[in-house]
Amino acid sequence: MTKGAETKAAVLHVAADQASVIGLSGLSIGLLAERTNLSKSGLFSHFKSKEQLQLAVIDWTGELFAERVIRPALKAPRGEARLRALFDRMLRWDSGDLALPGGCFFYSASAELDDAPPGPVRDRFLQAYRDYVDAIATVFRTGITEGQFRPDVDPEQFVFDLQGVLMAHHHASRLLGDDRADARARAAFDALIAAARI
Repeated sequence: MTKGAETKAAVLHVAADQASVIGLSGLSIGLLAERTNLSKSGLFSHFKSKEQLQLAVIDWTGELFAERVIRPALKAPRGEARLRALFDRMLRWDSGDLALPGGCFFYSASAELDDAPPGPVRDRFLQAYRDYVDAIATVFRTGITEGQFRPDVDPEQFVFDLQGVLMAHHHASRLLGDDRADARARAAFDALIAAARI
């Protein structure tokens, strides 16, 4: 990796941390210059505009999610074991050792962008979010293929229900500070799995 690429990756790490707390709209070249001790002109050479910075953060965070959550979970055996590994890592991505300071970037950005008008940032985020949801559905489908889940269970409905569990966990752990959030989320996940089993 070149020095310029290393610098850009380091800046994007700081930017993603900040975006998880203050939102994509709160990011600015000036804020990052302050946080990274780099010049505004140096940062501008990497990103050109606030919009380009926001797009880069979405891409970088999507790759970080794949690195910390998706790829490690895919090492588990196909089916329920893989789905459990994915769920465990998703909880850790929201409020555990894999988390950004503000928790799940996807939840914070979705709350920020849900009513935003269409445009490059919202469109890029929607694609990243759809990729995230599709990854969960794909893992669930392997459980059907492996004969562990009923073939009549709708993978998209399972993901919808699972998202409800994860969002409830996010609010309980981060907003309410409920120390039972993980246990409650795991109990709800177990109920979803039990309902899907053959």
